[in-house]
Amino acid sequence: MSSITMMDFIKKRQTWASIAVCIVLILVLIWIPTGFEEAGAAYRDGGERVKAEVISVDNSTVINTGLVQSGEQACEVTLLGGNHKGETYWAANKLTGSLEQDKIYEEGDKALVLVSFNDDEVSSVSMIDHYRLNLEILLLAAFFLFLILFARGTGLRAILSFILSVLAIWKVLVPCCLKGMDPILVGGAITALLTIMIIALVFGFDRRCLAAVTGALSGLLLTCILGIICTSSFKIQGAVMSFSETLLYSGYENLNLTRIFMASIFVGSSGAMMDLTVDITAAVNEVVQKRPDLSRWEAAVSGMHVGQAAMGTMTTTLLLAYSGGYIALLMVFMAQGTPIINILNYKYVTSEIIHTLVGSFGLVLAAPLTALASGWILAGRAGNVSETDGSANGSGVDETDTVSEAGGNAGLSGDDETAAIWETDETAGIRN
Repeated sequence: MSSITMMDFIKKRQTWASIAVCIVLILVLIWIPTGFEEAGAAYRDGGERVKAEVISVDNSTVINTGLVQSGEQACEVTLLGGNHKGETYWAANKLTGSLEQDKIYEEGDKALVLVSFNDDEVSSVSMIDHYRLNLEILLLAAFFLFLILFARGTGLRAILSFILSVLAIWKVLVPCCLKGMDPILVGGAITALLTIMIIALVFGFDRRCLAAVTGALSGLLLTCILGIICTSSFKIQGAVMSFSETLLYSGYENLNLTRIFMASIFVGSSGAMMDLTVDITAAVNEVVQKRPDLSRWEAAVSGMHVGQAAMGTMTTTLLLAYSGGYIALLMVFMAQGTPIINILNYKYVTSEIIHTLVGSFGLVLAAPLTALASGWILAGRAGNVSETDGSANGSGVDETDTVSEAGGNAGLSGDDETAAIWETDETAGIRN
């Protein structure tokens, strides 16, 4: 088997190994319970949640008070699923005067409803929300389709990493935090596992994976440490997170929201960290493949140049990602004429500053570390004139001798010619 064929075989085997491990992890995560299957509303209600179509509405008891509405909207709905599919009932839509929480239905809308029973008979139907699952599934399917069409095999692996990430967060990270485990330790372990697996799905379990993982985990470690220090120093409480108070009032008042906030800092920046380290590693590997004579330091410098260009956009990516959810808050500040010093000192703004800057610190560290790791691991393995000249066997044979050997093999043909060429390439690195 020729060297090229052997290398392709090893590379494919490493890639398939990462895919197999990812699939096994996905199946395990699907199988393991969270421990909260019978908790909350789903267990207490004892009803059936189905899709329904709104046939007509009665707004006679709805009270309009400026922008908000209160009272109760009556909706006539036809059940589109469940044991009573096709049957029509009146459903109650209670309005609390909150624009954020209230929903108003119109004729023809699709809704998710809760059907309550009494001795197998429908006792009441309550409106939950507009039905969006079909559109979400359609959007997800379109996303997966475009990934496969444009990235093919890499797109399929990206889909696996996407599914693995969702399951790891929902089936492990969230339940462990609810059970009182340290969010930083759990979040760190989950993030490290996802980093290794996602990068392995890109490169396979090879030296490129090792280089990228080294840089990414180093950056995440710094992000974790700085997140803990800054959160404590800036006196930020975990209650700045959305729905944190609702979580406490749901019977989990013993949770440490501040440590959950700390964990969210490095979990949130891990995606950008992986993106940057993979880009640098791939660039260094490409350079080394084209110029196998490069020294480790030269390859690392090339990686640093790539990292410098990438960091200019990565830090902005974090800024836009975190600030995008606070556009309305920023508009409130401007509309009310809030002084800049008040805005910057506001705990919600400070928390986003910590998210952005601490995550950027991790990126700044990850870039050179990835470049150094890539240069050391990937370069210097295939004959380097500056590193091996006159060493090892002390033969003193230079590049012209190697060229002459290659020219001497020109008369060979078939398998003998191929073997001679590969022998020349392999021995060139030793002799030079």
